[in-house]
Amino acid sequence: MKIQTIRWPAPAKLNLFLYINGQRQDGYHELQTLFQFIDICDYLTITPNSSSEITLSGAIANIALEDNLIYKAAMLLKKSAPKHLGANINVEKNLPMGGGLGGGSSDAATTLVALNYHWQLQLDRQQLAKLSMTLGADVPIYFW
Repeated sequence: MKIQTIRWPAPAKLNLFLYINGQRQDGYHELQTLFQFIDICDYLTITPNSSSEITLSGAIANIALEDNLIYKAAMLLKKSAPKHLGANINVEKNLPMGGGLGGGSSDAATTLVALNYHWQLQLDRQQLAKLSMTLGADVPIYFW
């Protein structure tokens, strides 16, 4: 594992339109949407470590660590990594929570991409997208 600190952008997206076309049997809704990625970003600064611990600083107030999508994404990917690998993650939150810009989803996707790189797991885009589906319906779009 190469110990290298990298600052990763987690871009926002704008929904240009969103239509709900019905509900599926699994409880999810069929959606029709058009979105555009924009240059406004959260930033995740990640330093891998060999402590097996995931630490998160700059975390969002009033959100428990276990409920934070960055932490959830890191713990999800950790299941595919050697047990000794960990990371220190610092988040610079520029995207408003609940603002419809996809900040949490983008942060989760960026966490998966970044840790895949840092931990040298060599998962491809499709594998990461499939993993990310458990984190939220918006997360996989950041892999395409």
